[in-house]
Amino acid sequence: MRTGRVLGLVMVLAAAMATSGCIHINNPFHNPFQRSKTSKYSGSGERINVLPADTVTVSDALRGQDFFLPDPQPNAAWPLPGGTPEQSVERPSAGASFQVAWRRKFGRASNRDYHVTAPPVAADGRIYVMDGEAAVSAFDLNDGREIWRRELGERSRSQREAFGGGLAFADGRLFVTSGYRFVAALDAATGKLIWRTQTDAPVHAAPTVADGRVYAESTDDNLLTFDAATGQPGWSHQALVETARLLSATSPAISGDAVVAAFASGEVVAMQTANGNQLWSVELSKSNRNSALSEIRDIAGRPVIYHGDVYAASHSGVMSAIDMRTGAQRWALPITSITTPWPVGDVVYVTDTQGRVICASRDSGQVYWITDLNLGLPQKKRADWSGPMLSGPNLVLVSSLGEAVALNPKTGVAVRRLKLGSDSLLTPIAVGPDLYVATQAAELIAIR
Repeated sequence: MRTGRVLGLVMVLAAAMATSGCIHINNPFHNPFQRSKTSKYSGSGERINVLPADTVTVSDALRGQDFFLPDPQPNAAWPLPGGTPEQSVERPSAGASFQVAWRRKFGRASNRDYHVTAPPVAADGRIYVMDGEAAVSAFDLNDGREIWRRELGERSRSQREAFGGGLAFADGRLFVTSGYRFVAALDAATGKLIWRTQTDAPVHAAPTVADGRVYAESTDDNLLTFDAATGQPGWSHQALVETARLLSATSPAISGDAVVAAFASGEVVAMQTANGNQLWSVELSKSNRNSALSEIRDIAGRPVIYHGDVYAASHSGVMSAIDMRTGAQRWALPITSITTPWPVGDVVYVTDTQGRVICASRDSGQVYWITDLNLGLPQKKRADWSGPMLSGPNLVLVSSLGEAVALNPKTGVAVRRLKLGSDSLLTPIAVGPDLYVATQAAELIAIR
């Protein structure tokens, strides 16, 4: 079983078969050797789908039109999962030549029991990664030399299937969340443990750190906060708990005195950073869900704050631009996604669960272009694609089949392809001249 895009669907497969509008269920008591005289429709006419089809198409007004993108800028650090507290980086200048510079193993790979879920973070000349068993390693950014390694996982009878978590850097400390039900702070230079605080539920996503406070979302849809200096728990926000959700999770975005978090319920909630008081809430969920899979409303990609708007996409099939101040939805598109949107310049890029990369106007939501990275491929060869990220001249994505692709950001045409050698489900980060990819084989790859 491929460990990429592992969905928590065990509880909903039966419902999917029972309620999906596109699945036929044979009568279990029917004798397959007895031909039925009425089993075949013999009339004339055209089959018509009575369920409304949600589609996203290229706008005739924008097709082939140019749009503004900022020039690439050097990026010296990537301390948080999305690069900044807003989870937004415009256009770093890394990875222009799109060639592998070096690769290093960093521990336990993903398999049936372990999953690499932590995007790398980087600061002060070091890059930090975490393997599938909560072992954290620091490498030199230039040559990939290992600087230190710290084992943090503690398996017990109640945590035999623990996995996942993430990393964040701030003020010389590396903050760690884990499926082993803890949040911890390490000395970023040495790996020495500073504090460790237990949580009631596993944490599968990376934390966000800002203004002396650590924010992390647990798998029971609870936004937790901790004092960055001591690990002392602070306020929390309990969202609606979903019984069926994705195994991946997300990190909140912070701008000024507001934090925006997304949950498995499909809720996007803005709160005051000081006390957790709710400012507004928006649900990214379709009212006319056509299958049981669309009932999984999880927002697995990070919400992104960019130029006064919040961008987020749900598994239920809604991507939206939300006014950061009021919570009003400016526009919405019928896009099913479990990745993080990338707003930049005049547009926002997003990848859906079919492997289509969509470039839409930030102002109107109208679509400039769509590129299907799985077009024409048989089912077994279709990949799950992570990203996109705009870096240098390329729009970069990585796949569950061990490939990186570079698209022209203005047209969506593929210009370069690169074999990584192992599955990749985490969007790369950009520091200095290099892109860095953490693969499911627990391998760190630098793309120069």
